[in-house]
Amino acid sequence: MKGYAKAVREVLSAHGCRFVRHGKGDHDIWESPINGHRFPVDHDIASRHTANAILKQAGIDKKF
Repeated sequence: MKGYAKAVREVLSAHGCRFVRHGKGDHDIWESPINGHRFPVDHDIASRHTANAILKQAGIDKKF
């Protein structure tokens, strides 16, 4: 994991999101208890914008 990947996973876990399964390639599928959505999380998140987009999909207001 590089860049923002570890931080994104920590924020997701802190908000109750859970790992569901491994997806295709280097993505994992997570689920948010906030909005009930499932969303992909890349293993290598180099962009702050991508990190923020993942948090937005999870229904979390935090920004990097």
